[in-house]
Amino acid sequence: MSRIGKLPVAIPAGVKVTADANLITVEGPKGKLTQDYCDLVKIEVQDGHAVVSRVDDSKNARAAHGLYRSLIRNMVQGVTDGFTKNLVINGVGFRAEVQGKLLVMNLGYSTDFIAAIPDGLTVTADGQGKISIAGIDKQQVGEFAAEIRRLRKPEPYKGKGVRYDTEVIKRKVGKAGVK
Repeated sequence: MSRIGKLPVAIPAGVKVTADANLITVEGPKGKLTQDYCDLVKIEVQDGHAVVSRVDDSKNARAAHGLYRSLIRNMVQGVTDGFTKNLVINGVGFRAEVQGKLLVMNLGYSTDFIAAIPDGLTVTADGQGKISIAGIDKQQVGEFAAEIRRLRKPEPYKGKGVRYDTEVIKRKVGKAGVK
């Protein structure tokens, strides 16, 4: 039995979870999320908990068991607390600013990068090179943060680039003078 899949998901007060035919809906104070699920698992909402059980013991059913339990937990956490990813921009002249629904970044190239902020996300950028991405959908927040980081990955010599605030860059020693 999956150690993660067998744990029930606690549903806090103010959150409504409904499981219909192959569609689960989680509605809370911050918004509403929906997720399709396959026939290999059965989702029941009872006594303030969502319980995921698998239909048979096939390999795909065992894999889906823990997956859908984690997805439901992330949905419940998203509509109650939300998710946030923080990015840090390091480099001389590197900057980012939010202009309406666009994130404009100067990352040391000849032109600025312009990224459209997806619906459901809020992005803030301060003058110190910090970008904060917040939303209720964990996958959407993480994907947008990864897209921004991909524009200029941090390099190991000076640490220039875009990195997560919790990320540690292993620094390398530069060229040494040869005698």
